[in-house]
Amino acid sequence: MSRHPNKPNPYNEYQQLAFHPYNVFLMLLLAGISALFLTFLGAFIYTRIQSGMQPMRIPLLFVFNSLLLLAASWAMWRAKRSFLLDREKHYLLELKAAMGLSVLFLLLQSVAWAILFSRNIFPETDNSAAYLYLVSGLHLLHVLAGLPFLYFFTKRSQKQLADPVSMLIYFSDPEMKLRLRLLNIYWHFLDGLWILLVLFFGLQGWIR
Repeated sequence: MSRHPNKPNPYNEYQQLAFHPYNVFLMLLLAGISALFLTFLGAFIYTRIQSGMQPMRIPLLFVFNSLLLLAASWAMWRAKRSFLLDREKHYLLELKAAMGLSVLFLLLQSVAWAILFSRNIFPETDNSAAYLYLVSGLHLLHVLAGLPFLYFFTKRSQKQLADPVSMLIYFSDPEMKLRLRLLNIYWHFLDGLWILLVLFFGLQGWIR
């Protein structure tokens, strides 16, 4: 059902998010995270060139975990789409799918590290491995940090959507739309960052 698209919306700050405080905070956060990872990757390249570090092969599970994060990011995109279409059942399932896939990513990334340990690849004995453990661990911490926000957002959504009256309010609530949008941005960012990290370390043999 149409929500009167031609009617003036008093909540333009939620549609034009450039200077909304939540959006500004998230953009600054993502800029800081990007700078942090770029610093570590730059340090890796410098150390690799100066000390002649040998490249290392990352476990294929790192690649599979990329697919998990891609699926979680896709589920978040689907959830946003379902929100706009007022499809409450699909919406909740997609939020839960994104959360479940992210948790599975955390578990399997621990398995990927265990595979490295089984190959006797430890941070203290291999400089390349030390950087790999560092950046993949930092990424995992950022996924872990985002999960409580996604969990409580999903829990609140499920509670409000259980009642038909509050459901109507929910899908017209600009604050919920804003929070969902910010969660989408964060998850897409983590997904893209992880893929770049996997490509970087997967192709590090090309670095001279």
